[in-house]
Amino acid sequence: STPMFQILRAEDRWHTRHGWLESSHSFSSACRTAHAPVRPPVGALCVLSEDLIAPTRGFGMQPRRDVEIVTYVLDGVLAHRDSLGCGAIVRTGGIQRMSAGTGLMHGETNASRDRPLHLLQIWLQPAERGGRPGYEERRFADDEKRGRLRLVAAPDGGDGALSMRADARIFAGLIDGDETTAFDVPAGRSVYVHVARGEVEVNGRALAAGDGARIGGVDAVAFARGRSAEVLLFDVA
Repeated sequence: STPMFQILRAEDRWHTRHGWLESSHSFSSACRTAHAPVRPPVGALCVLSEDLIAPTRGFGMQPRRDVEIVTYVLDGVLAHRDSLGCGAIVRTGGIQRMSAGTGLMHGETNASRDRPLHLLQIWLQPAERGGRPGYEERRFADDEKRGRLRLVAAPDGGDGALSMRADARIFAGLIDGDETTAFDVPAGRSVYVHVARGEVEVNGRALAAGDGARIGGVDAVAFARGRSAEVLLFDVA
């Protein structure tokens, strides 16, 4: 298939601000407003939002069903609670996965009194509807992601990754200085790359914090010339 490398620049995301919450949406499925540009999902990946939440503030209990929600904490302390009785504190470098399945209620709050909470909220279409709701949380140390792509979520878990019920795999990497790494794209799959912070070259193209790229029709996705870069790579159908 023809190679595709489509860049979505940070400033071209849909930005919303509601007092305590500042969000930048790479895909607009989350906002569903008349003004939001419609950007089709990439495989199972339908929402990718960068949120900045003021101290002690957050989302009250909200109902969800038939969605896999992955939260990646970039900086700060997140308090999670849900109707399954799960309560968790997720710190910088932590990642949580919630399978809404047949339905649950959940709330996410900034647990700090003085520091903003900076996170990525990721929604994925489940491979099948229904199923028992579930929750899982894990933290990956920086040295697991340093100069490489660490599997953090996958359909069958494995290798210490979170398990999720979506046809997607999520990798996280830290690329700086001379570090390089590459991802071999499985046949017939596409990739979405999101730069969470710093700057990095992806297949020779310069991307900076907040930028994303839809990549298809290539055998590999290579990362080089990072400047304190943190990246997420989504392997989707």
